[in-house]
Parts: sequence; structure tokens; C-alpha cells
Amino acid sequence: MTPASTDRIAKQFKFEQPKLPTVVVNFQGGRVISDAGLSLIAEIDRKLQITSQLAQCFKDYRKPNRVDHSIKDLITQRIYGLIMGYEDLNDHEKLRHDPM
Repeated sequence: MTPASTDRIAKQFKFEQPKLPTVVVNFQGGRVISDAGLSLIAEIDRKLQITSQLAQCFKDYRKPNRVDHSIKDLITQRIYGLIMGYEDLNDHEKLRHDPM
């Protein structure tokens, strides 16, 4: 888009309905992420300890001095990625830098 065309884009929209609060949408949110639902998933997991319990089902045969990530961390990463629709582990490299 050219600078002239971006001047014509509305910076804010209001959705007003009778008897309901006004919903205001703007495009000045700064750094925005698309996976904000993950915070809810993580909170549920913390409360129910789903990934912690699942991790206990595995025996870690790796050498402890060569381990960077625990079994629980690996399981959590994989499950959260699948929940958010990232089927390939290749996507996880990109997700490491996501603010979420």
C-alpha cells in the first residue's frame, strides 16, 4: 500500500447496538499476537495439571547433563502446539519468538 492509500483507512470503528455496551475496535494495538487463547489453555493446564501428569508416564533415558528441556516441557510444547493448530514441529521454531 502506498502512504496515500493508508491515510484513507479508518483508524477506529465503533459497533453500537441498543441496550449493549459500545464495542470499539482500533488498529493501533501495537504488537499483536494471534494465539491469545493459549493463555486460557495454559491456565487450565496449570489448574488441572494435565501435562504434568502425562509427563509422569514417561521415563527419561537421556543423560541429565545433556538435557536442556524436561519431558514435561517437551510434552507441553507439543500439546499446546497441536491445540493451537500447529501440526508440524517446524512451526515451533517460529512460535518461539511469539510474544505469547
